[in-house]
Amino acid sequence: MAKSILHPVVQQFINANLNTDLHSLLLKKSPFPEVSMQEIVQQIKGRKVAARKFPFLLKGDIVFPPNLNLEQASSQSTAEFKAQNLKGSQFLDLTCGFGIDAFFLSKNFEEVTLVEQNRQLLEIVEHNWKVLGRNANFINENLEGFLLNNKEKYDMVYLDPARRDAHKNKKFLLEDLSPNLLEIKNELFKISEQIIIKLSPLIDISYLISTLENISKIEIIAVKNEVKELLVFIHPKINSEDVEISCANLESEDSLFCFNYKEEKSATATFSEPLKFIYIPNNSVLKSGAFNLISEQFGLMKLHPNTHFYTSQKMLQEFPGRVLEVETVESKEINKGEKFNIISKNHPLTPDEIKKKYKISDGGNRYLIFTQSQKGKLILRSK
Repeated sequence: MAKSILHPVVQQFINANLNTDLHSLLLKKSPFPEVSMQEIVQQIKGRKVAARKFPFLLKGDIVFPPNLNLEQASSQSTAEFKAQNLKGSQFLDLTCGFGIDAFFLSKNFEEVTLVEQNRQLLEIVEHNWKVLGRNANFINENLEGFLLNNKEKYDMVYLDPARRDAHKNKKFLLEDLSPNLLEIKNELFKISEQIIIKLSPLIDISYLISTLENISKIEIIAVKNEVKELLVFIHPKINSEDVEISCANLESEDSLFCFNYKEEKSATATFSEPLKFIYIPNNSVLKSGAFNLISEQFGLMKLHPNTHFYTSQKMLQEFPGRVLEVETVESKEINKGEKFNIISKNHPLTPDEIKKKYKISDGGNRYLIFTQSQKGKLILRSK
């Protein structure tokens, strides 16, 4: 890591140009012989990312890595959520990256070890942790090499396998990740009984449970209704048939929805045509696949086996998702030029096709839902 980027005059220049157009800045010559304009712009980009993603790093002398490392790093809100109720003596992060997860996950541990194969990235993390007043053992090595030579035991081990191949294409199947979790799982159990793995939001829950043994818990984490990641807890003495699943939608008012995977297998949904209220589960709940359990646990009726909307005559307050009071309308009742938030589920028309066909646009406070019940296609309008 170039120390010159931390020179007070350089830092002053960065702060003075936080709102400058970066493209025009790149066309200019750097006023500092030891710091390129590309390096300066990267620090400005890093601070912009930090403002929305990890604001705890908006401090003097913090150094930011290249864009790819910023993109791959967890957000502060997801890292803080993951860290809840985790504590112990020794914590190990085998794939440290930019260290956001490690910073929060390790807060309640006495000794912290961070492993990262990218030397420059690790130097940045080590510098930033010193600025933030946090201590750790920083080891510049790849995961496989570390596991081969390590003799220590840890209370908790965390890893975030690489989800891109040599051509930068995204991968999410367990056998395609680097490292291959199925190959190293037993090696991990030799150093800890509590392993936490961060996985892609694209991975299928049933595939995960049937492929990776010893899962005790899966956390599905969404932020503002966008599923960001899956967190998988594995333990050598756990049978994966008894998996606890929690669904969180951070930065929303949705309550946490938790269930056991076996419960969905035995749950039965009831069905009804639309009543006074429609319930739309948030995306973390939808990702879990608990479609019948939602009906059974909340006492709600489903519109259709393949329509994951629910209905009731009386409003249920504590629901992990959106609740709308609706009425069924005919297509002729939709007026040209009206504005709606358009939702299309289990219906042949996409939102864009709906806007074009009915000559309506996005916006406003009302919702227009195109969906299907057991009796056929229908349109619902929020009141």
